[in-house]
Amino acid sequence: MKKSLAVILLAISIISLHGQEDKLPVEIYDYAPDISREMEEKLYNELNLEIDIAYNDRVHAFINYFTVRERGYTREMLRRKEIYFPIFEKYLAKYELPQELKYLPIIEAGLNPKAVSGPQAVGLWQFMSPTARQYGLHIDWYVDERMDPEKATEAACRYIKWLYGMFDDWKLTLAAYNSGIGNVWRAQRRAGKKDDFWAVYNYLPRETRSYVPQFAAILYAMEYADVHNIYPTEELLPIDYDIVKTNQFVYLKTFAEESGINEETLTQLNPGIKKGAIPANFKDFELRIPRHQAEEFYSRQDDIMAKAEADKVEFEKIAKNMPGSTFGKERVIYRVRSGDVLGTIARKHNVRVADLKAWNNIRGSLIRVGQKLEIFTGPDFYDSSSAKSQQVRNQPIPDSKLHEVKPGDTLWDISRMYKGLSIERIKELNNLKGNSIKPGMKLRVG
Repeated sequence: MKKSLAVILLAISIISLHGQEDKLPVEIYDYAPDISREMEEKLYNELNLEIDIAYNDRVHAFINYFTVRERGYTREMLRRKEIYFPIFEKYLAKYELPQELKYLPIIEAGLNPKAVSGPQAVGLWQFMSPTARQYGLHIDWYVDERMDPEKATEAACRYIKWLYGMFDDWKLTLAAYNSGIGNVWRAQRRAGKKDDFWAVYNYLPRETRSYVPQFAAILYAMEYADVHNIYPTEELLPIDYDIVKTNQFVYLKTFAEESGINEETLTQLNPGIKKGAIPANFKDFELRIPRHQAEEFYSRQDDIMAKAEADKVEFEKIAKNMPGSTFGKERVIYRVRSGDVLGTIARKHNVRVADLKAWNNIRGSLIRVGQKLEIFTGPDFYDSSSAKSQQVRNQPIPDSKLHEVKPGDTLWDISRMYKGLSIERIKELNNLKGNSIKPGMKLRVG
């Protein structure tokens, strides 16, 4: 991606102003140079990209977006890139993939390892959970390795390499990464089994049509940021770290206090830890700590780790009441019926409306008949002051030891009706593999 003499000369007049920002009005410093389309196309073609995306009206429109209309976004990406680009470059080289792919997480997630999309794609590479698990990423209540830049990047490289093996074309590979193999195959069939991205363009989902031109445009904008007078106010730099392997529960708050390591720094180094703790059942978890504080940590390692583990009870008390928490709860599926609203459903299951929304990614209050809602129920939200609930909960198990399922009943409801009965016990007594029950079923309850 070498720049020609013309590019260098074009940049000189702009660079001469760089470093004098404090002496210039903001509108002058952030001036977008008037670069002709002919020059823009010439600069683009001189990049000699391995992922060969032809310069056209769509690419030009997105270049204008990133270099003129949304210069601030490009500036922010320049600020963040030094943290993540070395990781991307390392794994792209390992899997012999084009280095241009390091710009993909800008389009995917704005170089934010904790990014979560509407459809619940997560991390720098925006993995959906089934694909993430297929490529070896661990996801549970405590940890989501889709947010781990190292592990997610390696998984993404393996996935992209597999996609390229399917299509043998980089533009179609990018399209499949965005919308899935099925959508690309469907577009190819509708276009007459064409193998060219632009030939199947009109048959792809709308978002995917923009995806490939956007990728080309952000690549150009980042490579020629100086030519377009785009500079970061400062660059974020990676933190050099050591890895501490652990097989125990670790409460990060206590770990930080005892080790003298800033908790925010720990969070930055370990974005895959979602809830501020490492679970006890995670084998050889690799906790990253700042290298300049590693020697002091190792000198007191046993004491620090013991205290971080001892505060598990304190953590669990906090965790149970986190907004949207599923910690220590049983998962049930509730199908919305006519007349239901979130408030009545929440009261029925002794949960908070805010949690019901969080579990099901509901932004407003609209639900529809037939919609399936995930509900996580547990004793931490049980209202012991409710006389009715208390009365039902203390009802003795009848002699028949059978319960006939009524419309709307869930395993959680039934477990509450009989003292000492848990959901797991009902499932065990009735050889149930899941939580699904139907009206009219007779369940053993003792």
